[in-house]
Amino acid sequence: MRGRLARIKLDPILIQAVIAAGLSFDHIREVAEAAGQGGWKAWAYPVSVDLLLVAAWRKMRSEKRSVLGWSWFLVALVASLGANVATAGLLDMDALPVGLKVVVGGWPAVAFLGGTLLVHGRKVEGEKSEVVKIEPAPLVVPQLPLVEPDTASAIRTTQAVAEALGVKPATVRGWASGATPKVKHHGYDEKGRTLVDLFECRALVVAAK
Repeated sequence: MRGRLARIKLDPILIQAVIAAGLSFDHIREVAEAAGQGGWKAWAYPVSVDLLLVAAWRKMRSEKRSVLGWSWFLVALVASLGANVATAGLLDMDALPVGLKVVVGGWPAVAFLGGTLLVHGRKVEGEKSEVVKIEPAPLVVPQLPLVEPDTASAIRTTQAVAEALGVKPATVRGWASGATPKVKHHGYDEKGRTLVDLFECRALVVAAK
């Protein structure tokens, strides 16, 4: 047990802070009572001042260069210092000025406003704006219908096919005639000439080479 107590180091700064807080607490309570706020209300005033100081300090610690935190920290600090000075004998506690009584009476609303802004206020300093990513619309390539080759334009007379392929017209007519024709017979034109497919005939010429 003694070893544990020996390891406990008392922080002098912490002790000084506790003493200062206790004295300031009592001074604010005395000013509240002198301003007509008796009973539990007199004890609530120093609590509200200290809570506002703590909230403002946390705001300054969490956000660098917080104007809101510094502003309300100064307001609570002035209230605390004002009470300390008022109870130091500079003012008659039995007859406080009317202006000071007005300040004491309006303090709850001021403390509520400051605490609400500090705790639930929107973070402005260093706040990163949300970047909305817009996904590009997928590129839709229209599917074009497949166009079949115009076979009708390849249907020609044997004479025309022979001239196009550089063969004799009789050769072309022989391909389309007989028991087993090599190319399909597509009938006759208005002059009675045999019609064959140029592409089929061309394939025969290429195969013969």
